[in-house]
Amino acid sequence: MGTFFAGLDWASQSHAVCIIDAQGSVRERLEVAHNAAGLAELLRRLKHWHCPPVAIERPSGLVVDTLVEAGIVVVPIHPNAVKATRPRYRSHGAKSDASDAYLLADLLRTDGHRFKPLSPQGVEIRALRTLVRGRDDLVATRVQLANQLRSLLESFWPGAGVVFADVDSPIALAFIERYPTAESAARLGPKRMAAFCAQHAYCGRRSPEELLQRLHEAPAPVCGELEMDAKGELVRCLVRTLMRLVEQIRLLSARIEHHVAASDDGRILMSFPRAGRICAAQILAELGSVRERFDTDAQLAAEAGVAPVTYASGKSKAVAFRWACNHRLRAALTCLADNSRHANAWAAEVYAKARARGCDHPHAVRILCRAWVRVIWRAWVERKPYDPAHHGAMQNMLRTVGG
Repeated sequence: MGTFFAGLDWASQSHAVCIIDAQGSVRERLEVAHNAAGLAELLRRLKHWHCPPVAIERPSGLVVDTLVEAGIVVVPIHPNAVKATRPRYRSHGAKSDASDAYLLADLLRTDGHRFKPLSPQGVEIRALRTLVRGRDDLVATRVQLANQLRSLLESFWPGAGVVFADVDSPIALAFIERYPTAESAARLGPKRMAAFCAQHAYCGRRSPEELLQRLHEAPAPVCGELEMDAKGELVRCLVRTLMRLVEQIRLLSARIEHHVAASDDGRILMSFPRAGRICAAQILAELGSVRERFDTDAQLAAEAGVAPVTYASGKSKAVAFRWACNHRLRAALTCLADNSRHANAWAAEVYAKARARGCDHPHAVRILCRAWVRVIWRAWVERKPYDPAHHGAMQNMLRTVGG
């Protein structure tokens, strides 16, 4: 029985597949539709060639899940690697699905030892990842709508957007829905403002008089009555959409918090200073539960984009920001690092030293995050919660300060 390799160029409607042998000769080309019949045909043809490993650019999705569930080895290859390899096969730079499918298969044949097969995650991690990524997308939508609402208010009723700290907070949305135009708030005084705040359980530190002062200090509207009514109606639409969205995000967050708190790995990540349940869930969703995925903390740091890329040639050497990475994992880990410096003396010192060297805030946070990745990786591999008493770097710092 010969050795075969397959490449699959993923698309939304159909997928190009190429199967080659150990010498690189094409044994079969086919195109399968992105539906039940097409995926069944894909599995049937792969089984005909003794289920060869499949190289694909996309490491997730229905196609990948179908292949993994069928017991076929899936090898994800980063699109940057595929792009850099194209000149090896053709000089004109043109791209087609069929040629990329062959390229992926041949790259797996010649350089397969450089790539790690996809390790399927458990159902719990996959469920958590779905929830976390969905929540992140909804939060991004909330931010977009809040910016749209803020911009609209600034055009005709700027005071309503600055009364409360966040325009998309529940009390701010309730206020704007009740008073969508300057005319509707004309008779709003301290007593009515106090009643409104009490009705919505306002827990801020500002008095009703201070809130009204914010409202009245804003520029006065200059648009006409018809235009103001039209914009007021649009404000109501945005507010009602945001109120529903904010509530759904709250419910989804509660489910995620419950999910991560019930997970052993989740409790490990929550043990880090100011990790929080949502941040821990975001890290766990991208980190997964397969320990063999990252052999060293350096691999995890590169995946998370907190380790720079070094370019060295001859006497020249340059260190640059790492663009190619798991952006969701980087956002979650840097959030943890930034929060930790307010509750952990060692983290605060690492951040302060980076700032003293001239690093700006994002760069200093990435430096701190890289330091935390070493600890997180060790805790994750050993399945132990974070314990400051066993954190060598922190204990050394404390002994130095104490001495």
